[in-house]
Amino acid sequence: MAGPQDPDLPSVTVTGVPVDRGEEVLTPDALAFVADLHRRFDPRRRELLALRQERRARIAATGTLDFDPATADVRAADWTVAEAPRALQDRRVEITGPTDRKMVVNALNSGARVWLADFEDATSPTWRNLVEGQLNLIDAFERRIDFATPQGRSYALRPDAELATVVVRPRGWHLDEAHLRVDGEPVAGALFDFGLYFFHNAARLLARGPQDPNSGPYFYLPKTESHLEARLWNEVFTHAQQALGIPHGTVRATVLIETVTAAFEMDEILYELRDHAAGLNAGRWDYLFSVIKNFRDAGQAFVLPDRNSVGMTSPFMRAYAQLLVSTCHRRGAHAIGGMAAFIPSRRDPAVNAAALEKVTADKEREAGSGFDGSWVAHPDLVPVCRASFDAVLGDRPHQKDVLPDTTVTAAELLDVRGAGGSCTAAGLHNAVQVGLRYIEAWLRGLGAVGIFNMMEDAATAEISRSQIWQWIHNGVVLDNGAKVTPELVRDLVATDLAELRAELGEDAYAAGRWEAAADLFEQVSLAEEFVDFLTLPGYALLD
Repeated sequence: MAGPQDPDLPSVTVTGVPVDRGEEVLTPDALAFVADLHRRFDPRRRELLALRQERRARIAATGTLDFDPATADVRAADWTVAEAPRALQDRRVEITGPTDRKMVVNALNSGARVWLADFEDATSPTWRNLVEGQLNLIDAFERRIDFATPQGRSYALRPDAELATVVVRPRGWHLDEAHLRVDGEPVAGALFDFGLYFFHNAARLLARGPQDPNSGPYFYLPKTESHLEARLWNEVFTHAQQALGIPHGTVRATVLIETVTAAFEMDEILYELRDHAAGLNAGRWDYLFSVIKNFRDAGQAFVLPDRNSVGMTSPFMRAYAQLLVSTCHRRGAHAIGGMAAFIPSRRDPAVNAAALEKVTADKEREAGSGFDGSWVAHPDLVPVCRASFDAVLGDRPHQKDVLPDTTVTAAELLDVRGAGGSCTAAGLHNAVQVGLRYIEAWLRGLGAVGIFNMMEDAATAEISRSQIWQWIHNGVVLDNGAKVTPELVRDLVATDLAELRAELGEDAYAAGRWEAAADLFEQVSLAEEFVDFLTLPGYALLD
């Protein structure tokens, strides 16, 4: 690994623990490439993070948000993004998951058109996870990846199967990678994840030829809050391609519209990335989390009911989805729907059947609304999603000719009160249970966690804890008459921990990180000042 003693990299320092075969990823040339990205683009990244705070202050002062009149000409003009490459023409079903070895094999074999290889919300950002994830992707592209469980079950790529196209999701702009420092500063997690993947795989993928589904470096961009942040990504892509001799426009990026501020800049985001844009994705939990975060002090009109009751048919969520589809199709980009996180159950057929019915209805709604594809979290849901989109698409790769005949207003995007629903004791209890269980697993290095028959990632914990914060600070009274207070939440945490200790047994409980998880959960749920992301204080607690 590189360190201060290396003559070629005098100011690049790796402090992470040794990882088996890590030297294949952390080569001097690869680290120099990441260091160059850091020096060129980190100052602007930090400026944009400061602009986030300024915008939040304006929202707090006005209690509203609107389309920017300064970019009205971009929204009004007639332009399209570059045509999608062959590998990204048909995206009717996409599977998501972390980059651990077992998931790599299962996702590529799943029958999905696309695999979102996730270094972000589905990955706990331990150094080992991040380095091994990069290595696993290299091994996958070289078709030398396999995996065996301690029980003797083996996993390998099917030689005769068409593998899913890999689309990598690096971390968001707000996260640092503390284990790689350049000139004494930590690099951005986004530049670390992107840089290592692009350096090692861009040329390798192009060499496979357009007939291979993995024939280019493709990315999902998370947590984007403005078109200026998309512009920075575009500058990174342009420079990276020039630096490695990769043709301009080879990179393709799909942007997750998972912040409410980005929802007001969909046109502008696509425009900034137009040579590299592949589409937009409609998230759910992160979007609701962003609504709470940005309008947390805007009063009762923005208090969300139980998170599980706010679906994509709620008026403000439906408006957001309609705007995304119409924007994408007007600009020649793919519109990708949200997550089906259900984990099929082989133990309870009734529960399984009911859940599959809901997943089917959700995917049929998306396909019928004009989306070109959607996400699932489990291989067993790939056929369900595919059937829903097959019924609408047939042999067509997408439905970009579908333009919803609707005009979405700012008021419709912000009509949170119109969601209806209520704040319940059961909803509060569920938020505590899910948030606590997810954070404990995350602290142990697991980013995608099965909880109550759902595959959860960091977004679930964020919406859970932010909703608790919002309810406390707005004096919400639950359906049982109890007022949501810090004391009530602490009592629920303590009760849940006691029940977990009894359920797991003393040894298993002690082997976990339950007390640290409870401390972190209470910190990000009950602090007087809202913590922007739970992963920021949580990162310091990772091994």
